[in-house]
Amino acid sequence: MIRIAAVGDIHLGPGSEGLLRPAFETLAGCADLLLLAGDLTRHGTPQEGRVVAGEVAGLPVPVIAVLGNHDYQSDQQDALTRELSEGGVRVLECDGVLVDIDGTKVGVAGTKGFGGGFAGRCASDFGEPEMKAFVQYTRRCADGLARSLRELREAGSDLRIALTHFSPVPDTLAGEPPEIFPFLGSYLLAEAVDEAGADLAVHGHAHLGTEHGLTAGGVRVRNVAMPVIDRAFAVYHLAAGNGQGRPR
Repeated sequence: MIRIAAVGDIHLGPGSEGLLRPAFETLAGCADLLLLAGDLTRHGTPQEGRVVAGEVAGLPVPVIAVLGNHDYQSDQQDALTRELSEGGVRVLECDGVLVDIDGTKVGVAGTKGFGGGFAGRCASDFGEPEMKAFVQYTRRCADGLARSLRELREAGSDLRIALTHFSPVPDTLAGEPPEIFPFLGSYLLAEAVDEAGADLAVHGHAHLGTEHGLTAGGVRVRNVAMPVIDRAFAVYHLAAGNGQGRPR
């Protein structure tokens, strides 16, 4: 079994130093990999990024992340990414990384993703330039996720994980007001996961949502926003070498 620890929406900043570090230092005994599903900071400043980097620096497991909408708030996402990278975090955006865990090649493909809604209740790239740009941005994120998953498969990955901030399915949004579903995720992300193939999809963003979901193609989806899992991280187990993993 490969053990995947994951959490999103930790929203750290000055004053949060040491908040999660004690829990993260236990990862060696319970996980092989830590995924951070966006909204790592409050307002996306480099100063907040340094706090996040300090919480995960030198951990005994690889740390892989995507950014969230809060991490874009100050228009300093590049500087924030540099701070995280200096702390040893691999930040993904429409790309992937292959990690060797005791001989098992685990691929993680990531994108922040974006909104737009779900089948039957979704936005379309028709009409005003602003609406077209909204949907086209989501489509670029989804296309990048699918491409990254395919590249990981071609690279010989044994397991593949899709890491996003926005949700690929409405299942994990249950508990949120239905009126805001279009701003919490997009079916295009799920289509990318199903088309390219994955063993697990992990996201955050929906603080009032539900942990467990499923794509139409049968890929398990987990909402790991900290207010949902109510702990420093959740751990999911993927069975290596048996086709699609079976996270618990």
